[in-house]
Amino acid sequence: MADSAVTGTNWTCYDSSTMTSREIYGRTLAELAKEDKRIVALTADLEKSTALNKFGEVFPDRIFNVGIAEQDLFGAAAGMAKTGLIPFASTFAIFACLRAGEQIRTDIAYQNLPVKIIATHGGMSFGHAGTTHHCTEDFAVMRAIANMTVICPVDGIETSRAVRACLDVPGPVYMRIGRGFEPPCYEDESYDFAIGKAVTMRPGKDMTIIACGIGVLQSLNAARTLEAEGIDVRVVNMHTLKPLDREAVIAAARETGHILTVEEHNIIGGLGDAVASVLAEEGIGCKFHKHGVKDIFAEIGYAEDLYAYYGLDANGIADEARRMMGIDTPEDDNWEDE
Repeated sequence: MADSAVTGTNWTCYDSSTMTSREIYGRTLAELAKEDKRIVALTADLEKSTALNKFGEVFPDRIFNVGIAEQDLFGAAAGMAKTGLIPFASTFAIFACLRAGEQIRTDIAYQNLPVKIIATHGGMSFGHAGTTHHCTEDFAVMRAIANMTVICPVDGIETSRAVRACLDVPGPVYMRIGRGFEPPCYEDESYDFAIGKAVTMRPGKDMTIIACGIGVLQSLNAARTLEAEGIDVRVVNMHTLKPLDREAVIAAARETGHILTVEEHNIIGGLGDAVASVLAEEGIGCKFHKHGVKDIFAEIGYAEDLYAYYGLDANGIADEARRMMGIDTPEDDNWEDE
């Protein structure tokens, strides 16, 4: 398996380190379409950028380009769904949640149609394209739309799992993936994945970091650093923001007493607010902090630089955790790795 060539739709988890999440999405969809003739793909002139060209290479008669017209993209997807098809509609996250928000709400979600919205270039992953192409509002928008399931996978392997799983969701799904150059988090597919069920990536008793998307791997790296300082950190991958795994949140609060949420999103309306709602509704007292983009428009720059600038890398997350625990950041006199 490890030596298999990535051609057509043939790929394995061993290839995931050389493929973007977008590429894995396109190939996974093509594999699913071989077994399910209801699957069609739609794009708004971003076939290559969203990697739907991988699907189009196999099924050229089942992919539709509506041009640079995102409202038409989701209106057409709704119409196809009404005929019994399962449309996968893809564009950049910012164009989906804001430019075509009304069509997603009224044409798709209001009728509870099985349109799967796979939005790429989410968060700050397309950072150098400018603030107009960042998307740090989509969780807030999509969580507020009735009937909508909201998913944010951590890497290509989980993207594949989520694309397959969303076929079993009878209504609409919004799935956010990045530009696709994020490092893999999982080594293989040998873990339980279910929509609405969080994955505990690392046990811990002192505090819990609940993260999604790129925040999960960085939180794991931060937890390893903190372990060397005597802080035992649980890391939870909350890949589904709606429906949220309430049991995982409740257990984390009661068992560790400290919860830090990490998301590549505005701290208003996203994962942090979803977790906070559970804590408030359950009446659970714990130390809680939301970490993400602090209600600002992000600067322009390469994604990895923006993650470091806004403290969404391992160092920044570790610093937030230390502040929660009332511990000063240790002095580092070794500049060789800077």
